[in-house]
Amino acid sequence: MSDLSHLDQEGRARMVDVSDKAVTARTAVARGRLVCAAETVALVRENRTPKGAVISTAELAGIMAAKQTANLIPLCHPLPLSKAAVRIAINDDLPGFDIEAEVRTTGQTGVEMEALTAASIAALTLYDMLKAVDKAMRIEGIEVTAKSGGKSDWPQTVIT
Repeated sequence: MSDLSHLDQEGRARMVDVSDKAVTARTAVARGRLVCAAETVALVRENRTPKGAVISTAELAGIMAAKQTANLIPLCHPLPLSKAAVRIAINDDLPGFDIEAEVRTTGQTGVEMEALTAASIAALTLYDMLKAVDKAMRIEGIEVTAKSGGKSDWPQTVIT
């Protein structure tokens, strides 16, 4: 159990002590998607949904969620975020919506959980706003696609 950083030697949950880690610039990008009917995509494109501005509301919800990650996930460190951005694009081929979240901080621990939370809540917000017109939607592929800072860097994808 000692290989799992959130467990002590007796297997009890603990917050990881990051006090000896270097303060570095850290970035994480997470993606996901909401798959839905082509008719649902058309309603959003034409701004004819029952709940209004679906994409901008879901993007804002994702940003707000990134800032609340430590309140939602018990062992996450509360972090001062320097950037939280969520972009949702219509995907006609899927059909559905592609979601990408980028989060940045300067600190002693990474922001992967914040990026995952942002992408997840953006997807859930889309689902909530569209469930009245599409009962068969599904959320897929929530994953970290890039990170930098700390011990390891993955290829970086940056939202502009």
